[in-house]
Amino acid sequence: MTTRPEIVRHRAGPIEESTHVGALVSQATSDLSRLVRDELELAKVELKQKGKQAGVGAGLFGGAGTLALYGLGALIAAAILGLATALPAWLSALIVAAVLFAIAAVAALLGKRHVTRAGPPVPTRAVDGMHDDLEALKGHHPEGKVIS
Repeated sequence: MTTRPEIVRHRAGPIEESTHVGALVSQATSDLSRLVRDELELAKVELKQKGKQAGVGAGLFGGAGTLALYGLGALIAAAILGLATALPAWLSALIVAAVLFAIAAVAALLGKRHVTRAGPPVPTRAVDGMHDDLEALKGHHPEGKVIS
């Protein structure tokens, strides 16, 4: 048996031997509705706690992403400064920018190819299955399907 300190447990009163069936059913109904309310309250408390944890985690992920972006900027600056030892600084920055734009262009083309391969955002197999189910419920046999 688990203990749940968040929820106040209600105790049923003592049952007398002469209690009528109607009173027992009424008490059982009351106890059942109280149990359902208590379980819903417990679920609310649990979801609230989990939501807070998820929010903190999402905030930490956002902060980590921001710091990683700054780190990437520092790496790009280091690449520019490294090239600047052999070339003029403006030419080093221009070379690094051209390489970054070339990488971005390749990534964009690959992304476009994947998006066009995916097709429209309609679950065609699920829609076809629903149409088949509706036809079967109407008594029609879907084309190409064998119904035993």
